[in-house]
Amino acid sequence: MNNFALTLAYDGTPFCGWQLQPNGTSVQQQLEHAIEQATGTHSRVTGCSRTDAGVHAREFVCNFFSSTHISPEQLPAALNFYLPPQIAVRACRAVPQTFHARYDCKAKTYRYHIHNSPVRDPFLLHRAHQVSRPLDVDMLHAQAQDFVGTHDFAAFCAAGSSVKTTVRTVTHAAVQRDGDSVIFSVRGEGFLYHMVRIMAGTLLHIAAGKLQQGSIPAVLASGDRAQAGPTAPACGLCLWEVEY
Repeated sequence: MNNFALTLAYDGTPFCGWQLQPNGTSVQQQLEHAIEQATGTHSRVTGCSRTDAGVHAREFVCNFFSSTHISPEQLPAALNFYLPPQIAVRACRAVPQTFHARYDCKAKTYRYHIHNSPVRDPFLLHRAHQVSRPLDVDMLHAQAQDFVGTHDFAAFCAAGSSVKTTVRTVTHAAVQRDGDSVIFSVRGEGFLYHMVRIMAGTLLHIAAGKLQQGSIPAVLASGDRAQAGPTAPACGLCLWEVEY
């Protein structure tokens, strides 16, 4: 029995998220179906994260065990044959039996994409959150630095999470502009349910004058979800990079 690590990319628009759900089609479901079709046996896949409905991934790592004789070099083509066009296996490698895509992940980088223009871009439909008013990127970058460090992010966690602790470490946060694109990027060891989207929504609340500049430390200290900004739409979020 071999342990295979896959690197995926996917457009999350038509899916209910990564994880298997009883009420919708998930990325995990599609991948497990493809593995069964390609290898002839069912394998449960373990993902590095649990992306929500409508959230995308440029780099997503998962692993599964199989006794298939298909080589790691041949598996991407075999699986892509059975996968829908919104999901692609970019690479595959054999890994030690102890490798676990979630627990062995050292850091993840997410990017939240904003189309900062009064005119919508049809080519960014489901790829970015449109904000019409001009955004002060330098100000937002300065505000985002208050996320960096080890904090209790309870105020940035959606209801329904069952984690043992809401303390997380953010090692990098930045807001940058490229033409009409404004990108909030954040790197950390792990993230809470809706955490990055609430962080993005809080920055946009500050930009709109609905929260004062410099208020993020107080929001963190409060531990109160109601003190933070709204949860930004899923379409703008992309799991950009995972590190092992």
